Amino acid sequence: MYDHRRLGRELDLFDTDPLMGAGLPYWLPDGAIVRHELEEYVRELERAEGYRHVYSPVLGKRELYEISGHWSHYSEDMFPPMKLGGEEVVLRPSLCPHHALIYRSRSHSYRELPLRIAELGGMYRSELSGVLGGLTRVRAIQLNDAHIFCTLDQAVEEARTALNLITRAYADLGIRASRHRLSLPGEGGKYVADPALWRRATAMLREVLDGSGIAYESAEGEAAFYGPKIDVQIADAAGREATLSTVQIDFHQPERFDLHYIGADGAKHRPVMVHRSVIGSVERAVAHLVEEHGGAFPAWLAPVQMVVLPVSEAQAGPAYDLVERALAQGLRAEVSAEGSLGARIRAARLVPYQAVIGEREAAGDLVAVRLRDGRRIEPLAPAELLHRVAARVEARGAALWADA
Repeated sequence: MYDHRRLGRELDLFDTDPLMGAGLPYWLPDGAIVRHELEEYVRELERAEGYRHVYSPVLGKRELYEISGHWSHYSEDMFPPMKLGGEEVVLRPSLCPHHALIYRSRSHSYRELPLRIAELGGMYRSELSGVLGGLTRVRAIQLNDAHIFCTLDQAVEEARTALNLITRAYADLGIRASRHRLSLPGEGGKYVADPALWRRATAMLREVLDGSGIAYESAEGEAAFYGPKIDVQIADAAGREATLSTVQIDFHQPERFDLHYIGADGAKHRPVMVHRSVIGSVERAVAHLVEEHGGAFPAWLAPVQMVVLPVSEAQAGPAYDLVERALAQGLRAEVSAEGSLGARIRAARLVPYQAVIGEREAAGDLVAVRLRDGRRIEPLAPAELLHRVAARVEARGAALWADA
């Protein structure tokens, strides 16, 4: 059983400091590599699906969240307002109000819809100290978020496509969903009071789930304050469950922000807002990946992808030459030359590729290759080795090797 908090510190991925505060981890260089690769993967995935990326500020006027409904329904989870001249500003607890304003800033025709806006952006939650833990529950969150503005007739298909995108990403990342949940409102006043819109949005999400053939459970009291949602749940080795990804259909915020598009009839119409997050919180996603893989990340995510091991000092020259060539090809490689060969191999046990250069290999301009899973590959020319490794990294799969 792996604990990402212990592994994260052992592998120098992230840490915390009391002077920064609880729930505010910082990323060390190796952890920053994992995070960066994950973020770039998501951006490429979204671009290929027609998303357009934006940046928006982490602050907003209190009035913005009064309009969105966050202030009346969610303020207990928000940090207190800060005085700024005669105004009050707050750290945002969500990106959707900012994206609604971005949509509203330009007029839109029905021909432009669906309009898919995505962002990897910061948001902040005023979590109590008792619930904070490692990367899974933090106060400063980097969220993979997107909002699709579409017609009513497009909403179900957009939500279904978003759910398929989540499934694809999980396959690429080696993440397994523990279950899918249709999160519905419960008792109490934390939900927007509009029964007709709740019924409509719930029926549409049920249509998405039923059409996708995905088994799911309904859970009252787990909805967002403005609408129901599909939650994709993950579980750690101890069986503790958390939400990683979501798909939501929202009629509330388009109404609150008076969003519209010009239809084929020349009249104004209200769009539907589909919220979706493929990997959710980057922090929680990395925590799960650490535990899922035990620190032995897929080659494309690994902080060090290849370690080069000269058997003796006499092979140091070819070893450093190989690393230089690997770096020039965009691979993350380093030389390990201190200590016995056996000790160095054990120290590099989580590195996907170990390239050993002994006297025989140096004489023949070859490299002996050990894979992390224990396999040994026949000695290869450096150019061939780098070609093979680069192809595996570019494929972003779980397999370490493939036949030529």
